Amino acid sequence: MQHSFFDKPILNSPYAEPQWHHALDDDGQPLDAPPVEGRRPSALISPVPRPKRRRAGAQSSLSLHADDGISTDRQEYNVTQIVNEIRRSVSAWRSLPSSRDWNVTPATARLLQYWRTHDFEGIRPFFCQVEAVETLIWLTEVARKDPRHKRFWAHIESANAGANPDLMRLAMKMATGAGKTTVMAMLVAWQTINAVRSPTSRLFTRGFLIVTPGITIKDRLRVLQPGDPDSYYQSRELVPDDMQADLAKAKIVITNYHAFQLRELLNANRTARALLQGRSAPLQSRENEGQMVRRVADALMGIKNIAVINDEAHHCYRQRPDPDGKALTGEARKEAEDNNKTAHLWISGIEAFRRKLGVRAVYDLSATPFFLSGSGWAEGTLFPWTVSDFSLMDAIECGIVKLPRIPVDDNIPGAEMPVFRNLWDHIGKDVPKKGGLTADPNRIPDKLKTALHSLYKHYAQVDDAWRREGIEVPPVFIVVCNTTTTSRLVYEWISGWRRPNEDGDQVTEHHGHLPLFRNYDAYGEPLAKPNTLLIDSRQIESGALDKNFRKIAAAEIETFRRERKQRGDHSQITDSELLREVMNTVGRKGRLGEHIRCVVSVSMLTEGWDANTVTHILGVRAFGTQLLCEQVVGRGLRRLSYALNAEGLFDSEYADILGIPFNFTAKPVVAPPRAPRKTTYVKALRERTHLEIVFPRVTGYRVDLPDERLQATFTDESSYEIDHEMIGASQTDMQGIVGEGHTLSTEQAQTLRPSTIAMDLAKHVLNQHFRDQDGNPKYHLFGQIKTICRRWIDEGHLKCPGDTQAWMLSFYPEIAAQAVERIMAAIVRTVSDKGRIKAVIDPYNPSGSSRFVNFTTVKDVRATDPEKCHVNFVVGDSDWEAEFARVAENHPRVARYVKNQGLGFTIPYKDGPVARAYIPDFIACIDDGHGEDDLLNLIVEIKGFKNEQVKLKKQTVEQHWVPGVNALSAHGRWAFVQFESVFEIGREFAEQITALTASTGGQT
Repeated sequence: MQHSFFDKPILNSPYAEPQWHHALDDDGQPLDAPPVEGRRPSALISPVPRPKRRRAGAQSSLSLHADDGISTDRQEYNVTQIVNEIRRSVSAWRSLPSSRDWNVTPATARLLQYWRTHDFEGIRPFFCQVEAVETLIWLTEVARKDPRHKRFWAHIESANAGANPDLMRLAMKMATGAGKTTVMAMLVAWQTINAVRSPTSRLFTRGFLIVTPGITIKDRLRVLQPGDPDSYYQSRELVPDDMQADLAKAKIVITNYHAFQLRELLNANRTARALLQGRSAPLQSRENEGQMVRRVADALMGIKNIAVINDEAHHCYRQRPDPDGKALTGEARKEAEDNNKTAHLWISGIEAFRRKLGVRAVYDLSATPFFLSGSGWAEGTLFPWTVSDFSLMDAIECGIVKLPRIPVDDNIPGAEMPVFRNLWDHIGKDVPKKGGLTADPNRIPDKLKTALHSLYKHYAQVDDAWRREGIEVPPVFIVVCNTTTTSRLVYEWISGWRRPNEDGDQVTEHHGHLPLFRNYDAYGEPLAKPNTLLIDSRQIESGALDKNFRKIAAAEIETFRRERKQRGDHSQITDSELLREVMNTVGRKGRLGEHIRCVVSVSMLTEGWDANTVTHILGVRAFGTQLLCEQVVGRGLRRLSYALNAEGLFDSEYADILGIPFNFTAKPVVAPPRAPRKTTYVKALRERTHLEIVFPRVTGYRVDLPDERLQATFTDESSYEIDHEMIGASQTDMQGIVGEGHTLSTEQAQTLRPSTIAMDLAKHVLNQHFRDQDGNPKYHLFGQIKTICRRWIDEGHLKCPGDTQAWMLSFYPEIAAQAVERIMAAIVRTVSDKGRIKAVIDPYNPSGSSRFVNFTTVKDVRATDPEKCHVNFVVGDSDWEAEFARVAENHPRVARYVKNQGLGFTIPYKDGPVARAYIPDFIACIDDGHGEDDLLNLIVEIKGFKNEQVKLKKQTVEQHWVPGVNALSAHGRWAFVQFESVFEIGREFAEQITALTASTGGQT
């Protein structure tokens, strides 16, 4: 077993108990050491690597929850300890050679021998599947009768009494892709056959209620019905032929939890109900529990003490009061409320069945059997009634699932976490919050475009490899978004979009930015079989689609409807059923979804979708915990091939994931109580009214440019450096906790010519800045503008550091918009001294004043000179500002000054297409020799302008605000200065005042 850790991630056969596990350090990270003999103990381990860059002193924990909330000083809450003890007991029991020593019924013994030793024609049950059922069998038939194992049942009963009174729940934790449906079928077979052959036993039942979180899973679980054409009992040979007759006596009802909602029996509007009610008590028109139970499970009537099987059982729990819990806000609060509504309805429905029919046991299956946010338990707390665990790390080492690869490093310096590991942190504030059906998909954030482009490039390589291998279905790329607004814009950016023209006809505006995912051909016509699908998974799971979503996905719905009719099926089908069928058959040859390459999903795709062709996942939403991360990543972990290699192992398969921040949760630090900080009242003083400073409120600028001849004067300020901070990482290293890694890159296959880039840039300049009074572009100026743009590129004003390239100006509109502002400033610079720039003053509030300063602060303050400042204090946001206040007060030419805090002085500027407001640090009024009645108003910035965005501020102040206000002649004279070193402020300020005084003709 001596081999490199990363060369061979799969160590064990999927059909035998694991014999080896990879060596991990105390933080759960891989050691480049030989595998360790023996099975990995059950533990809450993250199945992904840490970022390579880590800050010194960072402390982390392997817990999925920061604080379990139920441990005490006397006893630590630790479910995995019980799980490991049960696992060892079951392993010892399993190793007994004679079935006579197993202490189980003859029917159970026959099933166990069959599952362990039968020569299956197809895929035989995995060890983890057999072990999950063995654990329940051992607890039910063996441990109950053996005093040595009494503590296990005592633990389970105690856990249920505290969280699920009057229910007996047993949870099996199984990694996504480990085959929970097969386990359900084996449970049904074990219980049913024993119930038929031992009808007086109180341990078994032939009645089953299988509850799912949505219709998608409900459809998939049809295979649990013995009479279904694709029944697992026959198609996967899970039951011996001589036991099939007994199995056929099972009564199985499969439902989703929504069916537990008590329905309204009276179909009447408010007016009709009022007439029927009259003066009587309110009408009781909802069905009662008994009616609900009969409606949901009429087939189970007459069977006492049924068994309930919960699929994705983490949705089912009884909320508990949590007076000390942290208050949630925003999306987290909404998500918690939704979680609790689902959980309350689900558990209440099961309790209703217990009261009406009796429930012998509840078997929970989930890859993540943890309490959710808002449950009253610490989020991520493992269900205390968990009895078996086959984790994602175990599944990786047995090869049962794909190995997830996530970003561990990139070429953005400084940050500990790679940009694309937690994409939402970098784009959340820029994602459109609202948007109609005509919103511009190009407005999605540039970092999101880079992530899509980088991941798509690797997808194209995988697609090519699949074709060469003769795989007949394409790999699948999924994008999980937060809202319908975001998902629609991402979907259209990927696949192309249409908009109505002046005549109301739909016209294709873009064929789609990612070629393999386009839904339009080269002529702009919709493809007969779209490559990309937009799905609102939450609405599909509830069985209803809203009108807006149907409109968005109308083309796809109609295409699939026609395809269904071409196959000869003319029956009516709802939109929801149609889209669900497409989604369920993604990656399946000969089915509706076989051609789908990309799925853009609203909601989280947390469960119920088991396509085995997913190779790439991008998260475009917030993820609160590792629990949610693992649920979404699980959609991409189902294997494509189950063929064993020459060593009897599976070959490695991978899923590449961006934007889903698997991470470790740090232990919380309780901050000691602090005394409240002193509050200072900062205000303008009445006795200092003579020091008042008045400023104009500028809302924009009007520039009168010549219509015939345009010129540009380029300076050092004209340069623009493509910023990785705007576009995200152009190189991202991807790695799994084991296995091979690779690097995602944005490098283009073809580089655009400078003339093409200049033409694209000129279009932006023309459309943004050169339009006539009717709003039409001045096309006669296009040639001159293109020449200026080409000059700007050829003269080296475009800087491309690292592996950035000029083509990005055409690919990223926001970068192009930044460049446009540099070029436009160079054009304006040629006319700035000719009075062609005018500031636009707010007509309703034309001026502001220092007399309105009035606020409180807990920051440090510096008392001001009563002969120099209208306001009593300068707030010390930094030492620089305090130093400037000292320098200003000591300079004889400064008549008065004020810090721009609570003052309301802003300078509007354009950051590409986005309107922003720049807030300078100070205004100082200087006596430059023109007398007390004509002071020079000096705008002061005391930090240097370093990056591209803040360079725009200086450019706007110097070329628009100052000349524009001075041209109005009604708001005094204005100038601008900046300082870059705190130690040189005194000297530089004196030099600036001397220069300004000389330039205005004053006396020094």
